[in-house]
Amino acid sequence: MNQLLFYEKPGCTGNRYQVALLRARGHRPEVRDLLSHAWTAATLRPFFGDKPVSQWFNPSAPVVKSGAIDITALSARQALNLMLAEPLLICRPLLEYGLLQQSGFVDGPVLKALGIVLDRKRDLNACPMGGDAPACGPPV
Repeated sequence: MNQLLFYEKPGCTGNRYQVALLRARGHRPEVRDLLSHAWTAATLRPFFGDKPVSQWFNPSAPVVKSGAIDITALSARQALNLMLAEPLLICRPLLEYGLLQQSGFVDGPVLKALGIVLDRKRDLNACPMGGDAPACGPPV
């Protein structure tokens, strides 16, 4: 049986809900810290598959929300360099199941392999707290 890896931002309410959903469906994800993992461009890039570069980013990240960086104008190399320097920019969670990888709690190869069908009326990838606010930080 393949191991399910779930890379999250510690303390993220949305990620906590996603893990709970996986567990309620009988899966046992191994939760890892996305922010402290030793990513390289080579290990991070496969999670994004054939998505456009702009979809690699966490839309709730302050610099993305504010427009401080134009994610539509970046090359893959530029995007990866930014994410390696600031992992909060990565669209999360990152999921890995065997050889399958995906970013975001959206329809994708990992959730498909797990038999998870998402309700299209609910966005389980959106930040329920309105962004990377202090409330989203690690539990104190």
